[in-house]
Amino acid sequence: MQNKLILRGLLAGALGGLLAFVFARIFAEPVIQAAIDYESGRDEAQTALDKAAGLPVSDGEHEVFSRAVQGNLGIGIGMVLFGVAMGMLFAVTYTVLLGRVGRIRARVLALLVAGAGFLSLYLVPFLKYPANPPAVGHEATIGARTSLYLTMVVGAVLFLVAAVVLGKRLAPKLGNWNATLAGGALFVVLSGILMAVLPSLGSLAANVAEYGQQATETPLPLKAPDHQIVYPGFPADTLAEFRLYSVLAQVVLWGTIALVFGPLAERVLTRGRAATVEA
Repeated sequence: MQNKLILRGLLAGALGGLLAFVFARIFAEPVIQAAIDYESGRDEAQTALDKAAGLPVSDGEHEVFSRAVQGNLGIGIGMVLFGVAMGMLFAVTYTVLLGRVGRIRARVLALLVAGAGFLSLYLVPFLKYPANPPAVGHEATIGARTSLYLTMVVGAVLFLVAAVVLGKRLAPKLGNWNATLAGGALFVVLSGILMAVLPSLGSLAANVAEYGQQATETPLPLKAPDHQIVYPGFPADTLAEFRLYSVLAQVVLWGTIALVFGPLAERVLTRGRAATVEA
């Protein structure tokens, strides 16, 4: 039965990844292109400043894959594979919790597990380190950014587990509702503490050296030696739209996993019970 549930989790994850890609292709891809256009324009302005100052100028890097390939095949395969991975993780978690969380319908448990996955693996880390489009972020900070984000993900998962354990232990004394509130409060407090402790991306050493102490890595206006602005900072609307669509794409992914997996799991479990009764 477990293998059947995991297989259905993989299928639900693949479909979720595919739908998330379709959503991102329609809504997020134009925003990504706008960010790339901004980056190209800024690079040209920087090149002009370097030439005027007599500094050496590089020819730039040539793309291995075209934008059409990156924005369609590349992102599509990546999101489907990511969906498959999340679907497998979801199914494994589901099978572990099945029968250990009381009498909860298969579909309801699927919604709860998917919500927990979305909350801990994406939303909480996103609140501290939100997704950024191209042109936002420096090559020198990739390693630090990755480590900080993974720290936030691991912390959110551990805090969620601690909240669930606390809620189960308090349920006999406080009742399910009050125990759930206590567990939720623990999760919020611990997540808030971790967010406060971890540094902002703008305070990383490479960013401070170039721009001074800032809250984020969002590019500031490019200025000439006389402090005249020769190219504007990164558009706030583009940044906000990209982050919104990033969140919504994850909602599509996790929502699809829950809504597709729930009925499939219910059938598997019903057949399993029927086979047990007949035996």
